[in-house]
Amino acid sequence: MGAGAVATRHARTLLGFDDVRVVAVADPVPERARRLAGRTGATAYDTWLPMLERERLDAVYVCVPPFAHGAPELAAIEAGLPFFVEKPLAVDLDTAESIAERLGGTGLVTCAGYHWRWLDTFERARELLAGNPARLVLCYWLDKVPPPAWWARRDGSGGQTIEQTTHVLDLARALVGDVTEVHAAGSRVDPAALPGTDVDEVTAATLRFATGAVGTVSSTCLLKGLHRAGIHLYAQGLALELSETELVVDDGAGNRAVLPAQGDARPRPDRDFVDAVRGGPGRIRVPYQEALRTHRLACAITRSAEEGRTVPLAGERAHA
Repeated sequence: MGAGAVATRHARTLLGFDDVRVVAVADPVPERARRLAGRTGATAYDTWLPMLERERLDAVYVCVPPFAHGAPELAAIEAGLPFFVEKPLAVDLDTAESIAERLGGTGLVTCAGYHWRWLDTFERARELLAGNPARLVLCYWLDKVPPPAWWARRDGSGGQTIEQTTHVLDLARALVGDVTEVHAAGSRVDPAALPGTDVDEVTAATLRFATGAVGTVSSTCLLKGLHRAGIHLYAQGLALELSETELVVDDGAGNRAVLPAQGDARPRPDRDFVDAVRGGPGRIRVPYQEALRTHRLACAITRSAEEGRTVPLAGERAHA
């Protein structure tokens, strides 16, 4: 479901597995659907409902823009099909909550595309923090406006925190624990700097974790390219810097190690999803319900920036 750049990447990975066939591609832009279908030997559809009705499928990939989530997942659930969904789960929270509610009790295999959790450096960071928890967490996504036209509109992407920074928010949750409250501010000082957009140019937020740790999140799309995307964690006698490419370990006493990430983590969730669908070991690290917890956090930050107040997460369905 979807035939854009992300769908093409997943299809390329799946074609490398000898136990997978891509048999159908659906996209509302017929030429895009035909192009990806031609590369994979699949049948092209311009909507997903006929695809679900006519094809004998074992699972589906939902690779649609943020604003288009909801109907594809619900259709997959109705058809009883496991699904892999790309982040973010939606532009809002209600859509994702509705999907999660329909999923409840179905037992369907799901996986979300938070591929940073499949990094070997993520595993190493988690080991280092296991007996020495982080007390200070600094999250960054400092980048440019991506090319898709929908990204620059809140009703298209949900904004930078929901569409991009969500990756490092997921790391923070996975390595430190759930967040209980956020307070955020966003700004569009110079609308001419990013013409045609209504997303904030900059966002900053403070986080309070259930463990007692505190943190910050900083985002901007003012730059001409990626400057920094990652998370810094500070524990007793330990500083960690984790990005998609490396882990830096520093004890502050002159001992500093740079550990490059081994290989591309992006295909790993695909392999684990396929194995789970085939009844193999359950190695999926981010099923839908887990991804929803990260999406709640991103939506809470967005809501706090819009309303100018602290937003609690514990015990509250933090609508955005």
